[in-house]
Amino acid sequence: MRLKTSGKIVVLLIVIGVAVGAWKMFGSHLMGGKDEQASIVPSKINLPTGPGGDGTTGGSTDGSVGLPGDSVATVNRPPIRFLHWAWNAQMGLMFANGGKETTEGSLMAKHNVNLQFTRQDDASKMQEALVAFANQLKGGAKNPSAGAHFVAIMGDGAPQFLTSVNAQLAKLGSDYKAKVIAGIGYSRGEDKFMGPQEWKSNPTACKGGVVAGYLRDGDWNIAMKWLGDNGLKNNPDEKTYDPDALNWYAANDYIDACQKYIAGYTETRPVVRNGKRTGETKTIHIDAVVTWTPGDVQVATQKGGLVSIVSTKEYNYQMPCTIIGIDKWMRQNRGYVEDMLSAIFEGGAAVKNSDEAMHKAAQIETEVFGEANTNADYWYKYFKGVQQQDKTGMTVDLGGSSVNDFTDGFVTFGLANGTANLFAATYTAFGDILTQQYPSLFPRYDSVNEILDISYMKDLLAKNRQAVAGGNVKIEVPPTQKSGSGAPTGTTISNLKLHIPFNTGSAAFAPLAGAQLEKLKNQLVIASNTTVEIDGHTDNVGNPQSNRNLSEARAFAVRNWLMKKFPKNFPENRFTIHAYGDSSPIAPNTTNEGRAQNRRVEIILRGSK
Repeated sequence: MRLKTSGKIVVLLIVIGVAVGAWKMFGSHLMGGKDEQASIVPSKINLPTGPGGDGTTGGSTDGSVGLPGDSVATVNRPPIRFLHWAWNAQMGLMFANGGKETTEGSLMAKHNVNLQFTRQDDASKMQEALVAFANQLKGGAKNPSAGAHFVAIMGDGAPQFLTSVNAQLAKLGSDYKAKVIAGIGYSRGEDKFMGPQEWKSNPTACKGGVVAGYLRDGDWNIAMKWLGDNGLKNNPDEKTYDPDALNWYAANDYIDACQKYIAGYTETRPVVRNGKRTGETKTIHIDAVVTWTPGDVQVATQKGGLVSIVSTKEYNYQMPCTIIGIDKWMRQNRGYVEDMLSAIFEGGAAVKNSDEAMHKAAQIETEVFGEANTNADYWYKYFKGVQQQDKTGMTVDLGGSSVNDFTDGFVTFGLANGTANLFAATYTAFGDILTQQYPSLFPRYDSVNEILDISYMKDLLAKNRQAVAGGNVKIEVPPTQKSGSGAPTGTTISNLKLHIPFNTGSAAFAPLAGAQLEKLKNQLVIASNTTVEIDGHTDNVGNPQSNRNLSEARAFAVRNWLMKKFPKNFPENRFTIHAYGDSSPIAPNTTNEGRAQNRRVEIILRGSK
């Protein structure tokens, strides 16, 4: 999960391209000048929908398993070195190994896997480890002693991570690419955008606000999606202040972001509007943060005053915990890799199905993570997610993760019948955001086909097909709920005003609708723990009743496209349809341009009450 710590973006961006140049490795710190990059509304991101709000699929394998011991196991295979963050989504992996090194009685030992953990919070160090490993492999070492075999990061941060590291690995040859091979868990609420209640109630109130966070990573992505969905601008230059956009303080890591808010940090910046400096200055202070546990806990207990505006509780397929390794070594050691993955998914099943296993996993995490001021009870509590009072007495949501068993792992990559590739949707959606917001730093990103190898998961599916009932999975998503008046209930998270083109006077899609529908599918797939209201609107040409009928037909056309394309991801009970006809224009109907704006479909995402 985490492209979070240290400001060493220099290493992350090496060799993206000669045209980019080495100076750009310092990120947006060098985006100053008379003309600044104008603030821009992030592209709308419709995230994947999958098994449901708690990550269950209804096809879990039996989680009954003995607890791992404490003594180091004797395994007759060479060690696999694995770099990780302190992240609860890895609980199944931690349980499977039993400790920092594979222990007696563990699932890894059962599968004859020798795994060694090292915590590494610096994404650039993870990249360096993969490059060092690949260099030795290129030099002829069958099992390199330098670097690491695998790293675990969040899938929505993978476009930046993989594009950067693969630019460095390209000189070794195409066989040495870093690739994603599995997803072993998810953030289910712990990663969040925390801000004033006013912003949650009225998103436009965030204009001129300042958020502390580690830029261009998963938690930053949460805010980007929220802005895009609500049509609000983001200022990509963290050295200026735009009163019409959301602004950023570039923290060194997710804890630094929280501590800057807690300490009441301020600084003075030049003011910009539409990419131009006004000559004024503004003393800014931190209004909000993007972070994950234990950062959210620190904000709540040490200062308080911020609510979860939106999180991976709602965007619950945004952050898969993905495993990345070097392509050539993995292909040469396919059996060893698949044995490791089998142990991980069995560990996920154990944690999902046994409270005793979950407690043991939390104990192992305490040892492996080495996080200050935490213990097994802490990791157990915040794995499940809780509501508690912050320092001001306000009730806030904290924590929340899930782990994957075999079925969840297959669903992540669309390997169950009728399901979308959740990882691909997430990767592409946030890769597009990266290039939109930082075109000079990231003129492109590696396509998902370049960095994803699902052959290992396909092999496991062939061996464990009974885990998904022959490949058929019943996917549950939150059904829509209505009040007595028939209006949907729940907190409104976003209102997407989409211009999906239809043939004139018809509910048939125009030829250019396909691209918009694909983007909508990707966004909704990620935000699966939301209900979806589709509102149809028209201009005022024609009589009101005909327009109402047409707007309803177009709203149903959008719903039916989603349901037909991926029936398991988009069950009927997730949707409500409203037809407004020409009764709610957003622009004057006196011009062609205004009428075009009024011919629209609005998608409203709602969270829990």
